[in-house]
Amino acid sequence: MLRIHHQVNGGPTALFVEEADVPRAGPGEILVRVEAIGVTLPAVRKVLASGEPTTLGGEVAGEIAALGPKVTGFAVGERVTGLCFSDAYAEFAVLGAAMTSRIPADASAAEAVALVRSGLVARGAYEAARMQPGESVLVTAAASATGTLALQYARAGGAGRVVAAVGRPEKADFVRELGADEIVLYEDADWGAPYDVILDGVGGDLLNPAVRALATGGRLVAYSSGGGTVEAFELLVRGASLIGFQMRAIAVGQPELYDRWLRELWQLRDAGTLRTAVHEEIPLAEAARAHALIEQRRNLGKVVLVTGAGR
Repeated sequence: MLRIHHQVNGGPTALFVEEADVPRAGPGEILVRVEAIGVTLPAVRKVLASGEPTTLGGEVAGEIAALGPKVTGFAVGERVTGLCFSDAYAEFAVLGAAMTSRIPADASAAEAVALVRSGLVARGAYEAARMQPGESVLVTAAASATGTLALQYARAGGAGRVVAAVGRPEKADFVRELGADEIVLYEDADWGAPYDVILDGVGGDLLNPAVRALATGGRLVAYSSGGGTVEAFELLVRGASLIGFQMRAIAVGQPELYDRWLRELWQLRDAGTLRTAVHEEIPLAEAARAHALIEQRRNLGKVVLVTGAGR
């Protein structure tokens, strides 16, 4: 099979195509013939920061090719999506059964990788914020796959004011179409503060400006891989809270809740409440171009790699 591997040096040009053996599914695992792979900011950051060759994880969708020992509830030939923690950029990938779910017959693989993982993270961040109807909400990285769905969750949840924070003014029309009332740029002085809730998908240097934009008693939910250090005084003077959210903790620790959110996600999609945004479907061999789009923050929605298998 073909897969994308990573050379040392960093940057998109460090990605290259190589031939590799088809992996085997171990206990509790599923082997998938991959149709689509969702490119994520954590994967891009991993390539940029890594000082040694590394494999790349990400969301994948495709057809089940084989089931490992002790896997029940799935069958060869079913179309599924899930998170692969290594060698996701390949024609075959191994998924943990606990984080794998079926794709509806009317959904494409590209739509599945744009909706499921990002939608679950958006839902989880929204729940962690304990948002109440009428409250004001700011979503950072609003043009990302997760950000676009977080905007829609906030709007559907009855937020009184939904504001999208983006890095480029040309993204304004895009996020406005997905439910944003107002647009702010990261370089703006006060981000239109204050906000009752901030859903932050950026982290890093933007974390403290986000904290300063919180209203008294506000809540900031951080779900990015960007890290960052918060000045505790800024939280103290506002009586505000910083909440970290990780989807894996829900998938592994609360599987019934994870399954319920997953079912509701597709129901909201069917009702038209949630719409996915796919920036571009890019051939697997051009993974470097996909990474460049993410690194340069030029994407509007999900960047998806496709293998040519399936539909």
